Amino acid sequence: MSAVRRIAKNTTVLFISQIITYVIGFFIAIYMANYLGPLGFGIIQTALALTAIYGVFTDLGLGTLTVREVSRDKALAKKYVANTTVMKIILSFFTFFLIFVTVNVIHYPQQEIYVIYIITASVIFNSFSGVFYSIFQSYQEMEFQSLAAIMNSILMLIGVITVIYYHLNVLAFASLYLISNAVVFVYALIFYIRKFHLPKIEVDYDFWKPAIMAALPLSFVSIFSLIAYRIDTVLLSILKTSVQVGYYGASYNLMMVFLFLPGVFSTAIFPVFSNFFVSSEDSLKYTYKKSFKYLTILSLPIAVGVSLLSPQIIHFIYPKFIPSIEILQILIWSIPITFLNYIFGTIIPAMNRQNLLLKITFISMTVNISLNLVLIPIYSYIGAAVVTIITELIVFILCFYILSKSFSKINLPSVIIKPALASIVMALFIITIKLNLFLEIFIAAIIYFAVIIALKTFTDEDYAIFKEIINLNKD
Repeated sequence: MSAVRRIAKNTTVLFISQIITYVIGFFIAIYMANYLGPLGFGIIQTALALTAIYGVFTDLGLGTLTVREVSRDKALAKKYVANTTVMKIILSFFTFFLIFVTVNVIHYPQQEIYVIYIITASVIFNSFSGVFYSIFQSYQEMEFQSLAAIMNSILMLIGVITVIYYHLNVLAFASLYLISNAVVFVYALIFYIRKFHLPKIEVDYDFWKPAIMAALPLSFVSIFSLIAYRIDTVLLSILKTSVQVGYYGASYNLMMVFLFLPGVFSTAIFPVFSNFFVSSEDSLKYTYKKSFKYLTILSLPIAVGVSLLSPQIIHFIYPKFIPSIEILQILIWSIPITFLNYIFGTIIPAMNRQNLLLKITFISMTVNISLNLVLIPIYSYIGAAVVTIITELIVFILCFYILSKSFSKINLPSVIIKPALASIVMALFIITIKLNLFLEIFIAAIIYFAVIIALKTFTDEDYAIFKEIINLNKD
């Protein structure tokens, strides 16, 4: 199977699963937010943000290292599973200790502390599932991970409906994360055993040291990135109130929905980047440039459309969260930058330049924390939204400059101008024609892609790639 077909197969599988999970997640978010209100929803968002940051310590880059190395040499799969499982047991205890210290130092309310502990346990289960996901991804067999994501979403939806039906409190909602992740872990284990072998526990210190040394830069990248992404929610909970966290979280969740597109794409393409780095530099450059182009075309109209339609979107989804309109109008402009940052965050580790990515993410984290500490006390969630865009822009500028200088230069204006023109035409339609929200989104999307095609944005090479993807899906 060619590289394009492999990418298309895995992207299609992950894309379908993500569509399903995000549709389900859409209803979960509506039910949970409107049942709990800004205060209860803010407590859940604070717990999710805090555990996401500390959750990195349950992995410390071992998952990414496993994908990179096993995708190059499949014989290493058993060795990585056996040893990283033991490592993660130790790391899980360490993570829980960090959470315990943090929540007691900050002096969160007791109920909020319980919520954080419960969701931390769910993150640990998810980390152990990640051991098996890494192997599935290395073999470019994404369907197992995709089914796990769908199962998790279905379990959460059933749980949310049940909790609301019985009028339970925020602790019950937190427990849903633990239950669903525990069930999915059992599923991942069973499928791994059926597909590969019964995992064994192994402590090979000769393996541990080089693995940890190679994974640590990747782990710090994850730590710095997550701090940069989620510290705004944590700081809002400390410097302001859980209600304001709820307003911010509602908009942030809507913005995050769109990140499944680059997330799916980068997950599918990372093994390919890793393989091309050692086998074909020309193929690596070609794939990088095409990825950059396609994600630009997809992301720009999202920012324009959502920014203009934010009032209708919030009124429809979160009628109790009207302050979220202004937040969403700002946050959504991070989408075009973030889409491209996903490509940078995928290709740089694949090129064994994780130390470079480490420096960039450290800079972005430092800037993010500093600006949030200054702007949140003054501007609350609006300040946090602006800082999110600034942080993403810094990462983009640094990564783009370095890759253009030392690897493969992209003519940025030529990539952006046609999607920008098509977005302007689409925006004029949205501004002048007022229809049902869903109908307006549908017609706006048609207008955008019609203009994109009319401007001859896609080359013969692009159509050849699309044709191969279509032929793959017919197989």
